[in-house]
Amino acid sequence: MLVLLGSTGAWAQEYGVVNISVCNLRRTADFDAEMVSQALLGTPVHIIGEGQNTPVPWPQVQTPDTYTGWVHYAAVKRMSHEEYHAWNAAPKVVVTALGGVVYAKASERSATVSDVVAGDRLKFLGKKGAWLKVGFPDGREGFVHKRVACTEADWRKHLDRSPEAILQTAQSMLGYPYIWAGMSPKGMDCSGFVRTVLFMHDIIIPRDAGPQSRVGVRLYEKGALAPGDLVFFGRWNEDGSPRVSHVGFYLGNGRFIHSLGLVKIGSFNPQDPDYDAFNTGRYLFGTCFLPYIDMHEGMNTTLSNPYYAE
Repeated sequence: MLVLLGSTGAWAQEYGVVNISVCNLRRTADFDAEMVSQALLGTPVHIIGEGQNTPVPWPQVQTPDTYTGWVHYAAVKRMSHEEYHAWNAAPKVVVTALGGVVYAKASERSATVSDVVAGDRLKFLGKKGAWLKVGFPDGREGFVHKRVACTEADWRKHLDRSPEAILQTAQSMLGYPYIWAGMSPKGMDCSGFVRTVLFMHDIIIPRDAGPQSRVGVRLYEKGALAPGDLVFFGRWNEDGSPRVSHVGFYLGNGRFIHSLGLVKIGSFNPQDPDYDAFNTGRYLFGTCFLPYIDMHEGMNTTLSNPYYAE
């Protein structure tokens, strides 16, 4: 049973923040249901419904890229609008390493509070030597080392959205596993890989490959591609429209990086040892998207996305 929030008798709080390092979004309110996406710790979400088929209702959430799914109740801290706004307005710590740990004390010998992954955000509560004191949406506190994270203020000072920086981040995940609907360094599908890499540079684009292909300017000739562009694969429908089923980043010189089985590099060039005949045969087009941040619908940043600004 689905209860729409805001209806008579429904729970009054319609906001939340992801409370664990990586939160699984599922097609229905059940652990056995297909995973459709993920959201990272500290992500603000709108709660748009509740399932009543479990002892404690699972919330249905919508993420800042307007994706919806059902999550376990422990994965999201429900908040009033005032609490939600206070979380968004509070100083943050951004996890920059691909993985790490929050400890109970400023020591790696202390108890673990949580794991963290790149892109996670926590409340900034202070500093202690080489450690940052952080707070979770549910009120837990702990310490994360500066080699794993930094304050959002410092992170923004060094934020680099150049193609070179983005591709360096992408290549730092070579060999990471493919997971259907995954969107974190713990495992990513093709569009989740693109989304994860870009979010580490404070770029939010649509979740799936099809909508991703509609952001930016299309480039149909491979010769027009530049490093950092997105490349899309699939087939053409009978009406001439594209049916996009795969995406990656263009590296230059006919090579691209993508998640298929694992994060790896392929090439359009038959003479290259990493030539990918399968994906070369289903190549559709590329897109130049970086110049259009905050200009095209569906592409923005945490400074302009309404979920973070609300």
